[in-house]
Amino acid sequence: MIGKLMLGALALTASIPALAQTAPSIRYIQAGHLLDRPGQAPRGASTIIVRDGKVAEVRDGFIAPEGGAELVDLREAWVLPGLIDMHVHLWGIGGDPVRARIEAADRDDADNMVTAIGNMRATLDAGFTTVRDLGGDARGMRALRQAVAGGTIPGPTIVNAGKMLTVSGGHGDATNGRREEIAGVLREHQLNVCDGPVECARGVRQQVALGAEVIKFAATGGVLSNVSGGLGRAMTPEEMRAIIDTAHGLGRKVAAHSHAAEGTKAALAAGVDTIDHGTFLDDEAIALFKAKGAWLVPTMLAPRAALAQARGGMLPAATIPKAEAAGAAALESHRRAIKAGVKIAFGTDTGVSRHGDNAQEFALLVEAGMTPAGAIRAATLDAADALGLKDQLGSLEPGKWADVIAVTADPLADVRRLEKVDFVMRRGVVHKLGGKRAGFPAN
Repeated sequence: MIGKLMLGALALTASIPALAQTAPSIRYIQAGHLLDRPGQAPRGASTIIVRDGKVAEVRDGFIAPEGGAELVDLREAWVLPGLIDMHVHLWGIGGDPVRARIEAADRDDADNMVTAIGNMRATLDAGFTTVRDLGGDARGMRALRQAVAGGTIPGPTIVNAGKMLTVSGGHGDATNGRREEIAGVLREHQLNVCDGPVECARGVRQQVALGAEVIKFAATGGVLSNVSGGLGRAMTPEEMRAIIDTAHGLGRKVAAHSHAAEGTKAALAAGVDTIDHGTFLDDEAIALFKAKGAWLVPTMLAPRAALAQARGGMLPAATIPKAEAAGAAALESHRRAIKAGVKIAFGTDTGVSRHGDNAQEFALLVEAGMTPAGAIRAATLDAADALGLKDQLGSLEPGKWADVIAVTADPLADVRRLEKVDFVMRRGVVHKLGGKRAGFPAN
């Protein structure tokens, strides 16, 4: 059954702190059903041999461990690569706007970092072993990324943006709605607000200097911000090109927050790598996606979560019509994009919704026309491709990182099975076993 771990040279017990765990040199994972390359037919009984945190071999049948290696018994489980979420916000309180509003005056970066550590653990527990964080404290997220990479704290592998670049008064400008004396102070310290191509190129370089591995900009307004133009295009095409060209010159991919079709089309024409949200798509936008080879990251969970929060009084009433319009338009837009063959990478905008609920996006992708197999591929092989990491992540093949999850029933028959993950391994280290955190007290 899932969670039975036969121990070899090293023991994984609740008495060993998880922070001290390291991957033993060799582990054998016996899988009852294996989706080693999502999108292809699953394999039957198989054994994954993990050596030094990477997949060394995948063999047919249940192979007995050799040389004192550990055995992870998942013979009754469906095993697949760790999931990838292309759009999260780990920094600070997420998915609970009332608590965020109440605590806002008393919180600082130390509080937000501690909360982010908890958010990271919830994300890892949900089976997401890699995330693209698209907007948090630039230096703080860099520190968290490095801490996970170094094994200091448990969490998913992080590909982090710094602050989202935006125009003055746009989505992401912290001075919006503030009294002038407060706005003036904020304005002096904001590095993410840019007006004109020269300033926008500078903004990219400053975020990279702070540790950004990917650049994000606001092509349009947002559901959760009250800005002039609503969800319409905010940046000029010249500003977008300056951001994208500068980022690409520095080896960074670029994500555009975009709702309105005009913002999406301008970003695609300028060469953006991913459009996140893509709420209002027309035929021209869909054609541009295909011509440019760009990825759509739908994040359908976000407007539904925002709408539920607004109707429950947790967000301003002005959010309701925007969330309603965005949710309805997004489903139709994404159906059209999927049918047309636009490349889809899985993303949720978690932080609007609750951390750990990321897998609820799978059912929404299926509702929009994807098969369960296609939705799983969007969160594994395709997301890895969109990150530029397909040689390291997204499938269980020799040479790739041993990011492995397991569920108790066939996710190809019911994709909601992925909403309850029983086993999580990241880079050869077991983090969740039998539905419980490995090495942690049950809490």
